[in-house]
Amino acid sequence: MKLKPEIALTFDDVLLVPKRSTVTSRHAVNTHTFFTKNIEIAIPIISSNMDTVTEADMAIAMARQGGIGVIHRFMSIEQHVEEVAKVKRAESFIMAHPYTIRANAVLSAARAEMESHQIGGLMVLSESGELLGVISTRDMIFETNDARLVSEVMTPRSKLITISTNDIGANADHARNLLREHKLEKLPVVDQNNHLVGLITAQDIAKSVQAPNASKDANGRLRCAAAVGVKSDDLDRAAALVAAGVDALVVDIAHGHSDMALNMVRQLKSCYPHVDVVGGNVATADGVRDMAEAGADAVKVGIGAGSICITRIVTGFGVPQLTAVSECADAGRTLGVPIIADGGIRTGGDLTKVLAVGASTIMLGSMLAGTDESPGSTLQRDNKRFKTVRGMASLAANIDRRQVETGREVDPEDWEKVVPEGVEALVPYRGPMRKIIYQIVGGLRSGLSYAGARTLQELWNNAEFVRITPAGRHESGAHDVEL
Repeated sequence: MKLKPEIALTFDDVLLVPKRSTVTSRHAVNTHTFFTKNIEIAIPIISSNMDTVTEADMAIAMARQGGIGVIHRFMSIEQHVEEVAKVKRAESFIMAHPYTIRANAVLSAARAEMESHQIGGLMVLSESGELLGVISTRDMIFETNDARLVSEVMTPRSKLITISTNDIGANADHARNLLREHKLEKLPVVDQNNHLVGLITAQDIAKSVQAPNASKDANGRLRCAAAVGVKSDDLDRAAALVAAGVDALVVDIAHGHSDMALNMVRQLKSCYPHVDVVGGNVATADGVRDMAEAGADAVKVGIGAGSICITRIVTGFGVPQLTAVSECADAGRTLGVPIIADGGIRTGGDLTKVLAVGASTIMLGSMLAGTDESPGSTLQRDNKRFKTVRGMASLAANIDRRQVETGREVDPEDWEKVVPEGVEALVPYRGPMRKIIYQIVGGLRSGLSYAGARTLQELWNNAEFVRITPAGRHESGAHDVEL
C-alpha cells in the first residue's frame, strides 16, 4: 500500500499562533487579493456556483461588497446570459447599451418594453441612431390612447441635458455636476453627431459613493463570473457568456484533474485569451501544475470539503481541506496562479486559517444559501425559517442538470441510475448576505492583527500553526456556561 507519511489536517485540527503585532486597529489592515491573475477584489470571498447560492441577485450583492459571484450553469444558455446581463446592467459609470425605442413606435410597445425590463424610461432614437428624446412613465401616465406614437408624447431632445463623450474625461466630476445642477436622474451621453453612446444615472453614481470597494470592470460595471461544464455544448454557452460581458469563466466539474477539464480550460483560453478562466476542482499540487500548464488563471481546490458534499464517503477519495490548500498553494505561488479554497468554511477563523496556508480567496456555499439574495423562497418548520441548499452532485441536482442539458423531463426510471455525491438540506434563514460577510471579514481583519499582518501576503509569511487535540477544540469554543 502506498501511503503518504504525513497526517492530513483540516480546520479544527490546528490553531494559528499569535504573533507580536504593530497593528493598532483591525480597520488598518488590507484585505485586497486576486481572484484570478488579472482580477483584483477587495475581500477574499467568492459566492459558489451552486443553484441554491448564486444567480444575479447574489452576484450583484457580492460585487458590491467587494467580492465576486459565480453564476451557476444549471439553466438554459439564454437564462444564463440574462443573469450575467442583470449584473452588468446593475450599475456602471456609463451604461453602454441603454434601453431604447424608435420614435415611430406606439405607446403600447413602450409600455411593454418598460414593463419587460422593469425600468421607468427609454431613450428615443431615429432610424440612424440619433437621440431624439426620452419617454418615461411620467410622460405616459395620463395617456389613454396606446396607439399614439412615441414621438408625440416623448420629452424632445431640445429639452434634454446631455453630455458629450469629449466632456466626460477621465473622471465623473463633470457628469456629477450636471446631475446635481439640473436635478437630473439620467444624463444621456452623445457623440459629435448626436448619436446615443451611453447613459449616466444619478443612481449609479450614488451607488459608487456608497460602495467604494465594489468589484468593477474597466467600464465601471459590476464584475461577475459564470460556470461552464466540460462538454462540447458548453463552448456555445461560453461564447454567449463572453458576449454578455462576463469577467471570468469557471470550469465546473467535481474532479478537475481530468483530461476533460484540462481540455476545456485549453479550449477556453484559446478561444478567449482576454477572458480569465478558473480551473478545478483539484486537491494536489500536480493538479495545480497541470491546470496552470493548460492555461488556468486561477485554480479551485477542494474535494469533498463542502457541508453538502459526500464525495469522500461515496468514492473514498479526497484530501482534508487545509492540507490540500497548503500543498496546492505552494505550487500556485511558484506558478503565479491564485488558489481558491472551495468548501469547509464555517467561521471567520476558518477563513483566516485557509488564507494563512496560502489561498488567495475562499468560496462560500452553504453559509450564503440561507440569505435573502440566494435563489429560492423560505419555508417554515417548527416556527423557524429555512432555505434549501443542495450539492450540485446531489440526486435532485443531477436530474435537473440532465433536464437542462436534454431539454426534456428525465424518465423516472433514470433516477435509480444516479449515484449522488451530494445531499439536499436545509439551512437557517440568515437575512441579508452583507451581515454574513461583515462577520467573517471582521474575523479575518482581527485575525490579521493577531498575526502582526497588514496584508494577506504578510499573513502568509507570518503564519505559524500548532496542532490541537479534541480537548483543545473544546476549549476553543464557549464552554462551561449556559448559552
